[in-house]
Amino acid sequence: MKAFFCALFLLSLAGCANTLQIDRSHPSANQDSRIQFVVLHYTNASLERSLALLTHGEVSSHYLIGDNPATIYQLVDENRRAWHAGDSQWQGRTWLNSSSIGIEIVNPGFTDTPSGRVWHPYSEAQIQALILLLKDIVKRNDIDPRHIIGHSDIAPSRKLDPGPLFPWKRLADAGVGVWPDAGAVAQQQARFEVNPPSIIWYQQQLARFGYAIEQTGVNDVSTRHVLAAFQMRFRPQRFDGVPDSQTAAILQVLNRPR
Repeated sequence: MKAFFCALFLLSLAGCANTLQIDRSHPSANQDSRIQFVVLHYTNASLERSLALLTHGEVSSHYLIGDNPATIYQLVDENRRAWHAGDSQWQGRTWLNSSSIGIEIVNPGFTDTPSGRVWHPYSEAQIQALILLLKDIVKRNDIDPRHIIGHSDIAPSRKLDPGPLFPWKRLADAGVGVWPDAGAVAQQQARFEVNPPSIIWYQQQLARFGYAIEQTGVNDVSTRHVLAAFQMRFRPQRFDGVPDSQTAAILQVLNRPR
């Protein structure tokens, strides 16, 4: 009988040895959230088509904001990677799928007509829902408002969303974005009208803000794409990719030390 109980005891020890046990009482102070950025998109499709593409297609996003009503759908858990950014770069980081949350907003984008391109506005309800969602994401993940960006920021040569009608200033006013001070911009613009900066200055300042741009000193196609993306976000009245004093002033103000 004694031998029997000894055998049971040994078996119980063997069972304990095969059970994973992890001591989590010493968390490191040297860590932060995997999520560093939030990338905003428009779907260029209806709600039904957007849901189909984002749940059963080759792309995905963490959230989708519908229209009529502006329902917030969570499609991918924030702890998992969604395929929304593609070939992308911001502040030296590449392939941002791994470090960002993607938010798609149901919106047709634009329509090309015989009289020109017509952009479609976002509804007030969508923007209100987006701001609430962003505030929650920013708070939980300690995200810098400067890290809330558009698809056109991280892929300026191939993407236009969320487009020139997206209300970036509304986000900044709500604390979930950035926007330059109008008075400071006017002051700097007057200075740049007298002394226009060089192309290499624009390239350096755009790179400092976060864009992926080569420092060539030449106003090449890539530079014009990046300038147009910046203008579409901060000067949407004209985003032709042509450097000018107002664009330079906005860059200067945004890049001032905080």
